[in-house]
Amino acid sequence: MTKRIAISSDHADIPMRQAIAAHIEAKGFEIVDIGPATNESTDYPKHGQAAAQLVVSGDCDLGVIICGTGQGIMMSANKVAGIRCGVCSDTF
Repeated sequence: MTKRIAISSDHADIPMRQAIAAHIEAKGFEIVDIGPATNESTDYPKHGQAAAQLVVSGDCDLGVIICGTGQGIMMSANKVAGIRCGVCSDTF
């Protein structure tokens, strides 16, 4: 069974999100890209929460969320009961 991975970002990180999604798909995972679709200003908290909700509901197995520092979107995801989200800024 293919794992489903939710991916989201703020409006500033769309190119990075798309690159990461393509890499994950190339590894054989199914991506559920929940946007945003344009670089029009948007609030990162709603994107972090939406990805977290997909994981908690069981619709997705994992989630990747991206914003400038990672801190804000991580905190919004962690407000969803059952989610444990951390910031990763390098390969270590």
